[in-house]
Amino acid sequence: MIICTQDINPDLEKLIEFRLEANVNTYAAYMNETDSTRLDSHDFSYSNGPYTYHDTYVGGEQFAGEEALRKADKEMPFRGPEYYQSGEYTYKSNVVGDFCWFQGYEEIYCNNEKVYECYFHGGVMK
Repeated sequence: MIICTQDINPDLEKLIEFRLEANVNTYAAYMNETDSTRLDSHDFSYSNGPYTYHDTYVGGEQFAGEEALRKADKEMPFRGPEYYQSGEYTYKSNVVGDFCWFQGYEEIYCNNEKVYECYFHGGVMK
């Protein structure tokens, strides 16, 4: 269930469904790359009905960007699940807030050694 702390009117269920759909049709699937909007940026765009999604980042291993979602579901549509493990890799994410406003931190470990970390935030814009 998605609960917003602010009184807003958009249909959040449809927005979250679209957000998850956009994820599997852009960066996470290496699809729908568009022209760069900034010097050396990588950009992805996806539209369906009234919604448009845009993902942009600069850099590679060390990056700055807006949007990048891997494995997600309706309960945690922000970045990834709270915990995921595959072979020697472990992913952990901690999110505070709800879909209307959130911030979080994620880490990836390889053989119990941290190899990646990222702070993120987002929410619904009025």
